[in-house]
Amino acid sequence: MPGVCGRQRIPLFMLLNYLSSISLVFLNKIAYQYNFPSMTLTAIHFATTALGLKICAMCGVFRPKAVRLVSILPLCLAFCGFVVFTNLSLMFNSIGFYQMCKVMTTPVIVLLQAVVYNQHTTTLVKASLLLICAGVALATQADVTLNAVGTIFAVCGVLTTSFYQIWVKTKQDDLALSPFQLLYYQAPISACLLACVVPFFEPPSSMAPEALTTDALTAVAGSAALAFAFNLSIFMVIGKTSPVTYNVLGHTKLCSILLGSFAFFGESLLPAQGVGIALALLGVFWYTHLKLQGSSSTRASVLPVHSKRITRTI
Repeated sequence: MPGVCGRQRIPLFMLLNYLSSISLVFLNKIAYQYNFPSMTLTAIHFATTALGLKICAMCGVFRPKAVRLVSILPLCLAFCGFVVFTNLSLMFNSIGFYQMCKVMTTPVIVLLQAVVYNQHTTTLVKASLLLICAGVALATQADVTLNAVGTIFAVCGVLTTSFYQIWVKTKQDDLALSPFQLLYYQAPISACLLACVVPFFEPPSSMAPEALTTDALTAVAGSAALAFAFNLSIFMVIGKTSPVTYNVLGHTKLCSILLGSFAFFGESLLPAQGVGIALALLGVFWYTHLKLQGSSSTRASVLPVHSKRITRTI
């Protein structure tokens, strides 16, 4: 029964991630319009998440479990690595190449899971993921220019992002921690690590005056509150599903954000981008169908054994 209850909650976790992520993106856009530094904003997000989890623990929402901090440290370092390297990738690469590298996270996770963790994906699932990635690449089309330094940062960003998402899953399983318990330890350590790194990339003296206005700080406060729900939902979704499924959800959110930017912010949407969004969403529906089909087959193979056991008991 606990397993069934957990599966029933997955759509709720995904909905929480979907809504909090899209709202967070649009609030971040407002903050960035006031030139608020991105890495500083991420550090604030995780500091707020750490505070929120501390309050939840004090209120009895969950009970912290004693773990060795050294076992959490790789996850914290991977998080800081992907924040730093993805920001450096954006600084040294064109938007097009940056977006292409983000798309590559999905196949890299599939590859790492097969090579490092011996977790293999079926051919049909790989085909659905290929369709999703191709659609997203088309939807986020832009000029792609390469340079040696930028490529190194981009590769490091993809690898650290991939390992971070994989370890969010494996750490919950290996250490028998809930999403609340794992994030309870990761959030404050990651916030402290980022606080040490951020001044080298975004020194306080470079803060634009408009970034400290009331409107800007209101947007930052709102995004920090949403980040608590978003960060927690990441751990919930990956913990109950897989890093690949979380990536598929991420591509769905990206398509929604592109459509939302077109509808509410007046940003242009080229015909090719519309085709890309359609292809990506088609791949998402195909992937979802395959996963549900696999889940149904698994349950069907278990039920006869269960029923035989009942018959013998009677």
